[in-house]
Amino acid sequence: MSEETTIQKTEIAEAQDAAWSGGKEPFKASYGKLMMWYFIMSDAFTFAGFLIAYGALRFSVPTWPEPDFVFQSFPGGITGWPLIFVTLMTFVLIASSATMVRAVQEGQRENKKGVVFWLLMTIVGGSLFLGCQAWEWNQLIVKENMTLSVNPFSRHVDAGTYLAGDGYSIEAGDTFEPGDYYLIHKVDGEWNPIPYQAEDGSIRVQEFGPPAFGSLFYFITGFHGFHVLTGLIILLIITIQVANGVYVKRKNGYEMVEKVGLYWHFVDLVWVFVFLVFYLL
Repeated sequence: MSEETTIQKTEIAEAQDAAWSGGKEPFKASYGKLMMWYFIMSDAFTFAGFLIAYGALRFSVPTWPEPDFVFQSFPGGITGWPLIFVTLMTFVLIASSATMVRAVQEGQRENKKGVVFWLLMTIVGGSLFLGCQAWEWNQLIVKENMTLSVNPFSRHVDAGTYLAGDGYSIEAGDTFEPGDYYLIHKVDGEWNPIPYQAEDGSIRVQEFGPPAFGSLFYFITGFHGFHVLTGLIILLIITIQVANGVYVKRKNGYEMVEKVGLYWHFVDLVWVFVFLVFYLL
């Protein structure tokens, strides 16, 4: 009886030692992958807070701008194409997520050349996205004068049509090229609305929209753009290391590529929510 008790105690002690010996992979994930998931979850809460704040303001302010009107410009001086350019941006970023998947697959096959090629394609896609975002910011800031404190866009709708209509007269000093409804000019160093003649003959002044629109747009899209830029820098470093054969001896399916792939997919997923909140609501 004492021998059986001793054996049981020994087995329990060995089991406890094995449980606390370390080196175990929780959820069959390595330490690096687990830490990446922790980072992604914390960053997701940050983006969620920003987007929820935007949504709360958007539905509480009756003069919040219409996205179809604000985001209707396209390179080459083209206007009147609502959301076409940002849709192209979204497609490019999602395509880069697909190339990232291919890089991870090639890594699992220990195909160094394949990993390098698809990582380069991902870098190209991310760079194109940042270039598109830079053009959009330039369009809004330089051409349409939307800053952190001044928002020329507002919602002035009457029976389904904008109040400005076609009955206004453009005055000298107009700097608002893409949308002639929302005209502003500088007076004594400050931006002011340009009076216009409405369809009924009355003279009206188009009011500015809520400044929070521009502030939130630049902050949230800029915060996401910073994540994309950070991801591109990491991807470039990983690509150089892969090309130099740093991960060949590890024989772990290029786990580092998989970890940075998790980050890149997260950045792409966040943009889907940013696109939904800013451009569609």
